[in-house]
Amino acid sequence: MSDSYFPLHGDDGYAVTAYDLELAYVPHTGRLAGRATVHAVARRDLIALRLDLGRFKLHKVLVDGRRPAAWRHRADKLHITPSAVLPAGTVFAVEVRYAGVPHPVRTREWGELGWEQLAEGALVASQPHGAPSWFPCNDRPDDKAVYRIAVTAPTPYAVVANGTLTSRTAGASTTTWVYEEPAPMATYLATVQIGPYERVELAHAGPVPQSAAVPPALLGRFAHDFARQPLMMDLFTDLFGPYPFDRYAVVVVDEELDVPVEAQGLSVFGANHVDGRRGSERLVAHELAHQWFGNSLTVADWRHIWLNEGFAKYAEWLWSQERGGPSAAALAARSRSRLALLPQDLRIADPGAARMFDDRVYERGALTLHALRCELGTIAFTALLREWAQRHRHGVVTTEGFTALAAHHASRSLDGLFGAWLYEPALPELPGLPERPPPFI
Repeated sequence: MSDSYFPLHGDDGYAVTAYDLELAYVPHTGRLAGRATVHAVARRDLIALRLDLGRFKLHKVLVDGRRPAAWRHRADKLHITPSAVLPAGTVFAVEVRYAGVPHPVRTREWGELGWEQLAEGALVASQPHGAPSWFPCNDRPDDKAVYRIAVTAPTPYAVVANGTLTSRTAGASTTTWVYEEPAPMATYLATVQIGPYERVELAHAGPVPQSAAVPPALLGRFAHDFARQPLMMDLFTDLFGPYPFDRYAVVVVDEELDVPVEAQGLSVFGANHVDGRRGSERLVAHELAHQWFGNSLTVADWRHIWLNEGFAKYAEWLWSQERGGPSAAALAARSRSRLALLPQDLRIADPGAARMFDDRVYERGALTLHALRCELGTIAFTALLREWAQRHRHGVVTTEGFTALAAHHASRSLDGLFGAWLYEPALPELPGLPERPPPFI
């Protein structure tokens, strides 16, 4: 089935298993040249197939190394007719060679998405459907694949992408950086960040390597503002289970961003989020929590977005009390008071495409989790979060799946609680905790 919010994106006729991207970028002209190989399996007999791809000049399209019977590129869609039908179960590969200046996907609600040229380098922020701005893909959140991303850029620039840096080869004036992400990843979480960054490792990171790419002028402020990120990693590992990827990276771009950007295994912050006073520390916690909720566990359809944003917002509250700030209960009470002053016209289990990133989805999603914790008790609630994260590790999730699992941790029906918080527009009352919470909350 197509995604309910963006039915024109993606093709459910096949499942991608791997993307192999070889890119060359010239920062001051903005030109991107690419060779993308998309490895896939046919879900049904395929007479034709589609890839999402923005406004590039295409030089070659091959299916299993041969020219297809036909292909055309129109309205950000690459339509391919193979030379023979691909029967269900067939493993095949599509190679696309393309070049041009990437054009971000323009939206009315969220501005420009995808590849953005910076004064020095490039930034990629694709959520929810900006990935076609820089590579051909099956752009739907439920079709996760492994990635190899090789980027050639001028030698003074650093390149950061998803996964582990497996090689870096310097030439006369350019350097090729190769990253491999072995954990399945949705297209919107794939990213490349290019800039004149200083690469550093975070101190006291523990068992999960944590690195950063930061403009040299911001290194001092960054060291202070992100010093407690390893403690966040420890807390969230206790609450949610093992960190789901090989490492975690942070990139700070020398630009102001409205909000930080999540990607798999890394997060991107603006220079305005690094003030030397930890003024954006809640956002550091929010983006880290997305590695479990949003990246390892990816929504099967965008209508389930509260499973990403509500969980990451609640993680902010859990971190607040861990560091000695307001408790999760106090922050929940404040949040409900704010929401009570706003229109009561949003069902967060299905907010609609235009309002999927509405602040009320974040806040009310977190309140839903707090109400659930009040009902289950802290011990059972924590067990639920850990089972949820582990059972669906590197998979896709739905609201119905979460509520069904929660029911197994409850001593009585949760239908009324979930019905009121997720499916009704009116804001319910917030219950109190039935027990003294452990120190971490």
